[in-house]
Amino acid sequence: MIEKKLMTIPRATLDIYNYSEDGLNVYEFDATECSPPEPMVNTIVTLKMLKSDNDILRVTFFHEPFPLYERVEDSFSHDSVELESGDILVTFKRKKSIISL
Repeated sequence: MIEKKLMTIPRATLDIYNYSEDGLNVYEFDATECSPPEPMVNTIVTLKMLKSDNDILRVTFFHEPFPLYERVEDSFSHDSVELESGDILVTFKRKKSIISL
């Protein structure tokens, strides 16, 4: 069983957990029971925790968060999947920096 640690992140209003899974450092929270702007605010403050290629953020939303995608698209990629419940699980990952020579 994975041990999830409750995190204290400045400006976060939801319970955000951190754990390791398959070599990844995972941050996770559920935003299905809150209303705007709380899901976006919590996602943005938690995305600041992603520092390496092994860090990801998983968030469960009650709908696809298109305005959030637009806001973070320069620095983060995302994958989404619809769950049996109809909720959307989105995984965010920092984009790799492109260095021009």
